[in-house]
Amino acid sequence: MTTRTSAVVWEDHTDLVVIGGGVAGLTAARAASRRGMRVLTVSKGGPTDTSTQYAQGGIAVVAPQGDTVDAHVADTVAAGGGLCDDDAVRSIVSAGPDAVAALRDLGAVFDTGRDGDVARTREGGHSIRRIIHAGGDATGAEIQRALGAAGLPVLFGAAAARILTDHAGVTGVLVFDERGAGVVHAPAVLLATGGLGQLYACSTNPPGATADGIALAFAAGAGIADLEFVQFHPTVLFASGGMGRRPLISEAVRGEGARLVDSRGGSVTGGVHPLGDLAPRDVVSRAIARRLADLGEDHVFLDARHLGDFARRFPTITALCADAGLDPAHDLLPVAPAAHYSCGGVVTDIHGRTRIPGLYAAGEVARTGLHGANRLASNSLLEGLVLGERAGIAAAVERTGVRVEAADASPPVLPRLDRDVLQRLMTRHASVVRDADGLAAASATLGAAPSSTCIDLPLLEDAALTVTARALVAAAERRTESRGCHTRSDHPESHPGRAHSIEMRLGPDGRTVVTTPQLTGAN
Repeated sequence: MTTRTSAVVWEDHTDLVVIGGGVAGLTAARAASRRGMRVLTVSKGGPTDTSTQYAQGGIAVVAPQGDTVDAHVADTVAAGGGLCDDDAVRSIVSAGPDAVAALRDLGAVFDTGRDGDVARTREGGHSIRRIIHAGGDATGAEIQRALGAAGLPVLFGAAAARILTDHAGVTGVLVFDERGAGVVHAPAVLLATGGLGQLYACSTNPPGATADGIALAFAAGAGIADLEFVQFHPTVLFASGGMGRRPLISEAVRGEGARLVDSRGGSVTGGVHPLGDLAPRDVVSRAIARRLADLGEDHVFLDARHLGDFARRFPTITALCADAGLDPAHDLLPVAPAAHYSCGGVVTDIHGRTRIPGLYAAGEVARTGLHGANRLASNSLLEGLVLGERAGIAAAVERTGVRVEAADASPPVLPRLDRDVLQRLMTRHASVVRDADGLAAASATLGAAPSSTCIDLPLLEDAALTVTARALVAAAERRTESRGCHTRSDHPESHPGRAHSIEMRLGPDGRTVVTTPQLTGAN
């Protein structure tokens, strides 16, 4: 029986709690349920309040003709800035075709060409056209629809506050919902909470992307790594004074021939990289940041006026532009980089296992070794499908029949900075380009954040952002080089001796321990 506190008003029992309702979480829940586990999914928002829902581009998966696993692996590793785990990359990429086939068996419908075959486009860093898509530029929404049709139990409007553990591993989750605080007793918990885009004033992520899973795992004693590598999408629709979630202009638009130009009509990426506007995202974002600094301006432009049939190929983007009073067929589209994807996260192996027995992670919240220092475009949905399936299976194999009873359900006491202050701080000092002085200023402010007991969703979210920002800034300070998404203006070169990840976890005394991740490769 739970050791009750004044906050706990309800209890439940299940075999697996999945925290998060996007591609990774829904795939994991389905995989575990099919193997006999009782699964409860906990979701802060509604059925479509996920990053998956907003994904435009598609799924990177090896094409049946003219492509190979080796080619996809090579593109992924090249984008990853020397920090990809080659074995993990090969394992996940190789599983892509079967993962997509399983998704199609669920009823997901992908776009086809005139020949009836699945249509494929090209995005930044890819050597060939291997990106499959749905609804033109609504791939994520189609995936969310197909996976959500499984009808498994979901507790909407509920927030996970703590992963409960004992000496043998996971025992359950402390959850806040409309009834108040409750305990779900379970021998397995899978984190699928998505990203950390709300660390910044502008992001492509939904409002719920508040780094919850990273904070939960860190407090439970799991490792987190590569947080300094935040991918900024280079082409997010710009609006003067725009804050919060901003619509992105899919990389597939550049894959179809759109060009990045500055206010004077000059190419932004000319001479910067052999792939030009289709260079990896870190390269393009840096090129834009450099051009904006040179010109003293706040945005560049995407020129898609010469593309035929834009509205048919990109209906979602066309509608987003129309909302902003723009027509891609006639107008230059103002764009600038915005926070998009966390390449790092909770350290797992390629089956979603963390160092805590019974705790798993999959999707953007996890650090599998696939992305390294910079994610290759459209590898995210691929990873969510593959790792969601594997983590759900691992939980079923390893934790079915394990009997647990959570014993401590006190609410967490965590540092918390006001969200507006935090977002301004991170946007100013830990964005596309960083330096020692700015990181030190951010570290000082974050370090002075007072701690408080988190008893509701807003407090939990702000605390999760604060905990994660502290870890991100600490890692960025330690990485005195430029690599992938992490650019230091005071250390502009990469150093071979630093081609390793930085893992952080809480030691038994509550202090942060810094190591090199051990859970990588084909375990």
